[in-house]
Amino acid sequence: MSAAAAARSILTQLHEVMASRLHAQGKLNQVVDIIGESLHSEVCSIYLLREGLLELFATRGLNQAAVHVTKLAVGAGLTGTIAQNIETLNLAEAATHPEFQYRPETGEEKFHSFAGVPIVRRERAIGVLTVQHTEPRRYEEVEIEALQTVAMVLAELIHNAGLVDGEGTGEGAEHHSGQEVLGGLQLVKGLACGQAVFHQPRIVIEQTVAEDIEAERQRVYIAFDKMREQIEQMSGQAEFGGGGEHEQVLETYKMFAYDEGWSRRINEAIDSGLTAEAAIERVQQRTRMRMREIQDPLLADRMHDLEDLSNRLLRIVSGQLGTAASVGLRGDSILIAKNLGPAELLEYDKRRLKGVVLEEGSLTAHVVIVARAMGVPVIGRVRNARGLIREGDQLLLDGDHAQLTIRPGPGAVEAFEARSARNREKQAAYARLRDVEPFSRDGERVEVMINAGLRDDMPMLSLTGADGIGLFRTEFQFLVSATLPQRDRQTRLYRDVLDAAGDKPVIFRTVDIGGDKSLPYLRSESSREDENPAMGWRALRLALEREGLLKAQARSLLEAAAGRTLSVMFPMVSEPWEFEAARDVFESQVAFLRRRKYKLPEAIRYGVMLEVPALAEMLDQLMPRLSFISVGTNDLTQFLFAADRSNPKLAERYDWLSPAILRFLRRVVMATVGQNVTLGVCGEMGGRRLEAMALLGLGIRRLSITPAAVGPIKELVRKLDMAEIGAAMGGWLANPPADLRGTMHKWAIERGIEVE
Repeated sequence: MSAAAAARSILTQLHEVMASRLHAQGKLNQVVDIIGESLHSEVCSIYLLREGLLELFATRGLNQAAVHVTKLAVGAGLTGTIAQNIETLNLAEAATHPEFQYRPETGEEKFHSFAGVPIVRRERAIGVLTVQHTEPRRYEEVEIEALQTVAMVLAELIHNAGLVDGEGTGEGAEHHSGQEVLGGLQLVKGLACGQAVFHQPRIVIEQTVAEDIEAERQRVYIAFDKMREQIEQMSGQAEFGGGGEHEQVLETYKMFAYDEGWSRRINEAIDSGLTAEAAIERVQQRTRMRMREIQDPLLADRMHDLEDLSNRLLRIVSGQLGTAASVGLRGDSILIAKNLGPAELLEYDKRRLKGVVLEEGSLTAHVVIVARAMGVPVIGRVRNARGLIREGDQLLLDGDHAQLTIRPGPGAVEAFEARSARNREKQAAYARLRDVEPFSRDGERVEVMINAGLRDDMPMLSLTGADGIGLFRTEFQFLVSATLPQRDRQTRLYRDVLDAAGDKPVIFRTVDIGGDKSLPYLRSESSREDENPAMGWRALRLALEREGLLKAQARSLLEAAAGRTLSVMFPMVSEPWEFEAARDVFESQVAFLRRRKYKLPEAIRYGVMLEVPALAEMLDQLMPRLSFISVGTNDLTQFLFAADRSNPKLAERYDWLSPAILRFLRRVVMATVGQNVTLGVCGEMGGRRLEAMALLGLGIRRLSITPAAVGPIKELVRKLDMAEIGAAMGGWLANPPADLRGTMHKWAIERGIEVE
């Protein structure tokens, strides 16, 4: 029997029960019997959230004496775990789960298999539906889907009967009046002040069981057509100027809107007997549950795009079309949402939208790319924001430090305004340095370049007065695309970047994917099994394995750089032979294009990223074949210290100003002396003033940093005497002080050099 047929059979019987004159308890008693018999399960139980605890409310198969007696805290045992995480469990042997708790009064000791689904209303678990069986077995997918469909119908029955804690209880309904400060995740930097505006009210589905399945199907078809029309209109109205990764984001978004698999799943849910609204919500609930199981952050972000479209489809089919965007922003506003899709963000008035606060969100989310292009600061992972913030509350959003101040007092507002004014003054001072070359006090010229990865980053080259692009991350095009970018798309991007740079150099890094930048459409069997992906099958290792990927990129870069100088560097090189293999791929494409009379680059400069410490021991062998070396301090630090930078316990433990790191870098500097090789740093370390001072003291004269750091680093260079800082650094590393950071900070302050 199909999932739809199984669910429809149960729903037909449930509809009769719900229409009967039985009291709520009697209805639930019949429900557990219907489900147990339909799924051939010896036990079926319903737990409801009452007074903050999950109370056994009805059961078939457990001791009846336990009804209204057995109570579990949310998060306790298997049932409590389901409610807390709003997730499905399906276990062949319940006792093997780490959260298993035995309740003797239920008489459940003879049952082995266990499955349970949350009963959800307004994104909140109000109960749990479970089944158990004596024989150890995992329940079939068709059975789990039937349970999930029944749970949705039960939510309506339970709410209407007033059997559970009210909507005003629990997390998400807290009411506060004083100032509060919430932390989150920095997604887009910037400061913003405005009134809280909720993106959209929650849509409550009042009817779940369909009276006419074909009529419901037609409602969904019409809603799909309208939604797709809206997305097409948005794509034509996006105002960012010509080109950009935001356009690729919208193309990916459209791909989801036309996905036949998604519409098929909604139709299957309607076949089971649900209304159009309930079917969309049913599929959306399943998507949310899958999102909780996905470890790959990029794939999870793409699932958020699907959630955004589900919300849009649900609003259309229910006739509840209004969002804050459609009503219009009345003044400076900060948008509050659980999550947000890129198309939804584009609907807002950019003049009045000052910032965005998300309960979810991540650095690789499509909405972040669009927000950055719009210049809107964003912080994510602000837990329970929609419960703690009221519509119209004054908010201060600090995207630089990922903090949100709710209902700030006069002192907080005054301090925030003063900081904003100081920032404006500093930015004005840095802007005045745009056309000033960064010479030190003793006349040494330092190259200050920027890191980029998107078309939208290119205007920053002229705005900051940077010397060029020291690191163009070509993988960003792959990360924002739903499918592998075709060669012509890659060529257009690289040509546009070179055109925008003009006479300034651009160093393209070949794709650095894998590790924390995995792609759902490009997977390596080895990378799936990596316990430590950062040190696994990624970057050049993966590119050499997939030679077609590197060949296509090589040809795209060569064609884009025709008549110009092409600078290309390979990431995560461990040994000289890897560099040779990658260069050979490029040279083979040069020969291919030459045979076909294509115009070639005037010159090709090859370089490597020094991230793997082993490469430092082979530089003498490799340097004769190199034009430049760029030290990637982010990965180098974690490899030197065996410290995963994504682990929050280790993120702040190891200091860039550790003598171990600085001594290592000094050895690299010394190895390049007298060689015709340019040495630079393209990691985050070079964009911090105190750390940059240390790098300059070691003898490094090229820094590639974030655009926002160009002004501060230029100012730093102009205040330093390179001979003086070089001598001081030599002394500190010969006999390291207990607190090198503190020693360097004091040294700078004594000379009137700001390093914060």
